[in-house]
Amino acid sequence: RRVSAWLDAYFKGENPATDEIPLAPQVTEFRSKVLTVLQKIPYGQTATYSDILRELQDEYGKIGSARAVGGAIGHNPISLLIPCHRIVGSDGKLTGYADGLDKKAFLLELEAGEKTTG
Repeated sequence: RRVSAWLDAYFKGENPATDEIPLAPQVTEFRSKVLTVLQKIPYGQTATYSDILRELQDEYGKIGSARAVGGAIGHNPISLLIPCHRIVGSDGKLTGYADGLDKKAFLLELEAGEKTTG
């Protein structure tokens, strides 16, 4: 029920918190660290793969590469609740998204409060 309520609020353009939803994806330790950093990206904002890597390195020291971060993000099993759609390329352009770039653009536009098509 909590996830359903969260999804309803999210798709109404609200910024629901995930605090009351137990998020415990079954992933490797490295992927878990990446997903934890993803959860810190504020609603309506974006970050790059390098931003994520820098934060990981600040917290854990030498850990992985931007490519490894990309792989971990690509294996995010709960991609709306842990917002991998907020990751963009170093040039700010949209990059790979398992559900398609059109859906990624839609989610970013929704969070920006922009009118979307489709």
